Amino acid sequence: MTQVRELPPAIFLMGPTASGKTALALELVEKYPCEIISVDSALIYKGMDIGTAKPDAAMQARAPHRLIDLIDPAESYSAANFRADALREMAEITAAGKVPLLVGGTMMYFKFLRDGAAELPQSVPEVRDRLLHEGLAEGWPALHARLATIDPESAARLKPMDSQRIQRALEVYEISGKTLSQFWAEQQTEPLPYHVVNLAVCPEDRKTLHERIALRFRQMVDMGFEAEVRALYERGDLNENMPSVRCVGYRQAWDWLDGKYDYEEMIERGIIATRQLAKRQITWLRSWPDLHWLDTEDPHLLQSALKILHANAIFSASS
Repeated sequence: MTQVRELPPAIFLMGPTASGKTALALELVEKYPCEIISVDSALIYKGMDIGTAKPDAAMQARAPHRLIDLIDPAESYSAANFRADALREMAEITAAGKVPLLVGGTMMYFKFLRDGAAELPQSVPEVRDRLLHEGLAEGWPALHARLATIDPESAARLKPMDSQRIQRALEVYEISGKTLSQFWAEQQTEPLPYHVVNLAVCPEDRKTLHERIALRFRQMVDMGFEAEVRALYERGDLNENMPSVRCVGYRQAWDWLDGKYDYEEMIERGIIATRQLAKRQITWLRSWPDLHWLDTEDPHLLQSALKILHANAIFSASS
């Protein structure tokens, strides 16, 4: 226990989309010595603001968020990139005498930060492009079946239409002759050098979460989400297979612009896709160790969170 207390403190504030993470984070930052680090694979993209519920200028003035607006939507960014960036930002915050508050719903980023990342081979554009063309020509379920014969463990974790991860798993094998599962098995675990308290915010009633998701999606549409996606669509250098365009909501709006369905169906599909994302996030969270659950609807949510943080020596009871 003494060794744990010697580590600097940090907070993981996790939860499904639209669960109220940001609101709680703002309250913590305004009352306690914390700084926010975004843990969101969509907020990293410049020009993708409305559909990602990115903090606006006023919110940024209240509580600056690190690791947002990092790259152009045409560029790539990995979980390993995130780990390196997050560790750097955490060190800066700690050196300033404050507590890193990592907020978001990209569970893979949280996992890489907690456990370390396998040293995977660098991408080879020629191999990636060929696998992309094969996936588009044969269908991603066919490439998923191919992966299952090579790396059953990785294939079992992926859905047959998870094109990005299927493509990467096959690429790693072709480049190195080793499967992703082998790389992970050989990985040297790098313990996170922080005393972390894990919080998750989520409504106890799934219906409440679904209502919050639908309301927020329609609010984003009213705020100009269509124009935001259209601007990306008309750039000419982006396509539906890029991670940025595959972000929830953006892919459905992109398909609408492609004429695959009408406007109202786009909205409905966007809401459904967001609900599916939330379900996956909750599944991840249920297996997360040492997790303290908080109810979004708790009228004393901040106090409930502080009680846990005080008990775990993140803040003193008098702060």
